[in-house]
Amino acid sequence: MGIELLNAMQLATLEANENEKDIILLSPTGSGKTLAYLLPVLMSLKPEIQTVQALILAPSRELAQQIEQVWRSMGTGYKVNTCFGGRPSNGEKRDLAVPPTLLIGTPGRIQDHIERNNFEVANIQVLVLDEFDKSLEMGFTVQMETIISMIPALKRRFLTSATDAVAIPEFTGIKNPIKLDYSEKDNVLKGLKIFSVKGENNDKMDLLYKLLCYLGNDSSLIFCNQRDTVEKVNAYLTDRKLANEFFHGKLEQPERERALSKFRNGSCTAFISTDLASRGLDIPEIKNIIHFDPPVRADEFVHRNGRTARMEAEGSSFLLLAVNEKLPAFILPLPANYPLPVLTSAPPKPEWSTIYIGKGKKDKLSKMDVVGFMFKKGLVAKEDLGMVEVKEYFSYVAIKSGKIKEVIRLIQHEKIKNMKTKIDVAE
Repeated sequence: MGIELLNAMQLATLEANENEKDIILLSPTGSGKTLAYLLPVLMSLKPEIQTVQALILAPSRELAQQIEQVWRSMGTGYKVNTCFGGRPSNGEKRDLAVPPTLLIGTPGRIQDHIERNNFEVANIQVLVLDEFDKSLEMGFTVQMETIISMIPALKRRFLTSATDAVAIPEFTGIKNPIKLDYSEKDNVLKGLKIFSVKGENNDKMDLLYKLLCYLGNDSSLIFCNQRDTVEKVNAYLTDRKLANEFFHGKLEQPERERALSKFRNGSCTAFISTDLASRGLDIPEIKNIIHFDPPVRADEFVHRNGRTARMEAEGSSFLLLAVNEKLPAFILPLPANYPLPVLTSAPPKPEWSTIYIGKGKKDKLSKMDVVGFMFKKGLVAKEDLGMVEVKEYFSYVAIKSGKIKEVIRLIQHEKIKNMKTKIDVAE
């Protein structure tokens, strides 16, 4: 995995694991907590047992997929499957016919598979409740309680949370746990600067556009409190030809993955989301956090801002305020006012564009297959090829924007790995 030394939190989790007690791990996104609990999970597995031995519940599809990626990168040799809503369950049922040793999923989909007897629960001895506070917030309490009640032989429980603010419900079965607190509640992000941006009227859309123009092509994550607002901001910025993507819980899975891929690979620098993006998403270091809507709670403010200024990096957080809008009382000290110049030019177009390929892992397509195809058929120079992501059923490739038309012309009607499929610019 390219890791020479485990960090302090990971070492502490391994040490606590030797006590064979339940563990509560308080830790922010991006701190390495997934590996911290996967190592003890791995140590608990027995190769002679051919059914599911460990279950991980995660609040979002993206987090479930990221946990799977970390597990696969560990090269354990144990089979893993991931189950989540937003796609047909029949394919998952077929995958579960050859039981994985580790099963990862969102609570609703896992409950459905258990109730349909799609996998055995008798040998599940380890349960991980990842980002438990987020799962409670998203309304998965009943599903988690039901799942736990149907697993008869649980011996160990790991619970991770970004905050100590939530009480641990009795249904988890956690008693006398070892608590490891690596949360950021007392840590001020050293490289973070917080500003307020005051408008002259109630038009925050125009205020946001001016701010984004001034920030140029630095990556910006824009938070809204409601899905409708997310879509309205997306439409406004799109109408002004500013490259952006949006994200919320009601999007279909392919749309979510396309938006995330384009933001990760630099095809857009503005990403609009609900608080779903404050934790658990695999997105790169962000330069700017923009609160289009002020957060409702103090912990939301912390989680949103935690997306920037990590690992000694510097970042900025901007609170947009309409002319008569007041800051929430919990935002102290009062942020400095950020004066915007009267005239700002539109930001340059993104350096990268994204190509969609309608084949993925399920078609036995690998990242090297895609790279070879781009070099051979698309005549792409190494410096013009960016991030390549191969998903279950499709793939995304970043190409320098100035080369995209020529590359599409060359590859649009070509077969990849002897397969004919749709190849086009990812809109």
